[in-house]
Order: sequence, then C-alpha cells, then structure tokens
Amino acid sequence: MNEINSPGDFLETVNAYRISRIVLTAHELDLFTILKDGPLSSSSVAKSIGSNERATDRLMNALVPIGLLKKSGSQFSNTDFSIRFLIKGQPTYMGGLSHMVHLWKTWSTLTEAVKAGTSVVMKHPIGERDEDWLESFIAAMHSRAIQQAKEIAAVLDLSQTRSVLDIGGGSGAFTFEFIRENPVISGIIFDLPNVIPITKKYISQEGFEHSVTTISGDYLKDKLGYDYDLVLLSAVLHINAPDENKLLINKCAEALNPGGQLVILDHIMTDDRTGPAAGAFFALNMLVGTEKGDTYTEKEIKSWMQGAGFKYIRRRDTPQGSNMMIGIK
Repeated sequence: MNEINSPGDFLETVNAYRISRIVLTAHELDLFTILKDGPLSSSSVAKSIGSNERATDRLMNALVPIGLLKKSGSQFSNTDFSIRFLIKGQPTYMGGLSHMVHLWKTWSTLTEAVKAGTSVVMKHPIGERDEDWLESFIAAMHSRAIQQAKEIAAVLDLSQTRSVLDIGGGSGAFTFEFIRENPVISGIIFDLPNVIPITKKYISQEGFEHSVTTISGDYLKDKLGYDYDLVLLSAVLHINAPDENKLLINKCAEALNPGGQLVILDHIMTDDRTGPAAGAFFALNMLVGTEKGDTYTEKEIKSWMQGAGFKYIRRRDTPQGSNMMIGIK
C-alpha cells in the first residue's frame, strides 16, 4: 500500500469506490458481452438491456477513461482487455466479478458489523446458499486459484505424493495442478454437498474424471478419510474460529500417512495483525461476511499444527506473494 501523504492522496483513496461501482454495474448489465460483435451506440445498448438511455450513455462514457471501453463519435466498443476478460464465453472470462457484486453488498454493512462484532447480513452458511451465489463464488475462487496453484505446485515437493485430499477444494484447481506436476497423484476434493455438483463440472471440464473424485460433507463434523500423502487447506482457516481450526488440523493429522504433508495456504498475519495489507483487509471481509471468520498469525497457525503433532513446521512464501505453512506428520 502507498502511504497517504496529502489530502489529495486521501480523497483519491476514499473515492476509489466509484470506479469499482461503475465496473460492477457494467458487469451486472453485461455491457461488454453486448458489444462483442462490434461498436454500438449507447441508445442501442439501452434498448438491448431495457435501461434508461441517458443513464446508460453516462455509464458507458465513464467506462472510457477507466480503460474498458473506447468511443468513436456516438459508437462504443470494447478495449483489448474487455474483449479478453469481460465477455461471457471467453476462456479467460472473469465471471467471478459476480461474487464481487455480492461482496459490495456485505461490505456496505461494515459499520454495523464493527458495532456488532460479527456479520449482520450472513443469514445462511455456505452450505445453504443459493446456486447463483455459489456458482459466482466458486468461479471467483477458481480464477484466483489457477495461477496460484502453479506457484504452489512449483514450491512443494510432490515427488513422493500419491494421494491428495483437498479440503474445501471448490473447483479443484489446486489438485488439478498437482496432478499435472506428478501424474501418478490421485485427488479427492472434499466440500459441502451443494458445492460438489459444481466441483464435478470443473472436473469434467478439465478432463480429470479418472484421477479426481469427490466427498461431500462438513469438514468439522464428518470423516475425512485416511491414507493421504498430502492434505491441502487452501483459503479454509479464515472461515473458522480458532477452536474450529484446532479441531480441523487435528483431523488432518489423523487423515495423513506417516511422513505426509499438511499444507495450509492462507493469509498469514504478522503478530500485530497490520500486515500484510491484503490480510488486514481480508479480516474485515470475514467480519462482514461470516459469523466467526478471521485471518490468523504465523504463531497461531504454528501452535495449532504443533498441538496436532506436526513436525518440521515451516513457512514458505512464493515470489508472487502466496503464503504457506507446511508440516510433516
């Protein structure tokens, strides 16, 4: 994060929400997909989406200085970036922006959440969320995980790994990459019953039907299975309270073969919890969106791992900024 040194810097930071809202509204209205076949006037776009003509024109004008649309005369067209990432159906489509729309709504309750000490809008746990919310959430996690999985697979020693359990694995992106790194690996994705049908779509889409299977359940209540060489907890600890993480890490230890690895991928905070900045912000994301979630320090995570009997516990950070804690059973 850049240090704020002037009122101008401060106001620029405070007003950054405007760009976010413009982009998210354009995504919700699917403007970029409507323009996929070539330039259109704002009036034509407004007719297509059933919106107000003047308001649509002003929205599209604002997307030009952001760099997501081009304008020539009265005609608007996509930029190279928009063509690649913002048009539905493209392999690189950033469909996870729909999840950002959901986050906008929860972050708007931050003041109330700080007063209450927990989310004031979290009516249903993930296991009870509707299909549209889940699809956009898993798409957002998949988009993030694709590149991150390459970083993690390059850092880990997978040469002796034959079986992987990916807890809360969602789309399975990490397991897919581990198999690409070592094709003898068989993977199991453990996730909630309403997530697993989405997981199976990604497994089929990526062509891993013969090497990846699924288990549905609640990782705090149900059995995880046994005889794994590696258990992955990616973006899981921050959902839970400390006592839940202790329980889960103990269950991971029971599920692993002797010599097996537990790999925890998450925001790992400094002792004073002010860094890294992404983790400090994400702690608030957990505050507004969950009942008990938080981000945790290296000392906290290490103590939970030691309590479960893990040895040779170490932290590994990738050059791209991913943070891991790794322990051996």
